[in-house]
Amino acid sequence: MRCPYCNINNDRVIDSRTSGDAYVIRRRRECLECGKRFTTYERVEEAPLRVVKKDGSRDAIDRSKILHGMIKACEKRPISIDRLEEAVHAIESQLYEMFDKEVSSKFIGRLVMDQLKEIDQVAYVRFASVYREFKDVNQFLDELRPLLSKIPD
Repeated sequence: MRCPYCNINNDRVIDSRTSGDAYVIRRRRECLECGKRFTTYERVEEAPLRVVKKDGSRDAIDRSKILHGMIKACEKRPISIDRLEEAVHAIESQLYEMFDKEVSSKFIGRLVMDQLKEIDQVAYVRFASVYREFKDVNQFLDELRPLLSKIPD
């Protein structure tokens, strides 16, 4: 494994732990060249699930794209990366349970919105505004009304 700091392929594993559901192994490593530490994740390679996009094109599912979209929505919000990683794992698990070969990008977007709604309502609205391509303030308000009705007086 190449060190992300000095790019040398000389490290040792300091600690290994399985995730809560034992599908991922987290390894803490130390570069023997520069001494810096970094984390890697090891997961079982599964049959690639493909995403069918709006334009009909197909790509392999990319968890980093899902995570990046969630990080963007949670920018400047008090949400840890670990919490977002858990959410992405939950989304991935659901997708692999429900689909064998292909899933629409719209369905993935809905799963992301469901997760963000539980994590942080501001992040949820941010993501929804981009995902649903709000054209005006009224569409934005339509999304906010159900959230506002749940807030106690």
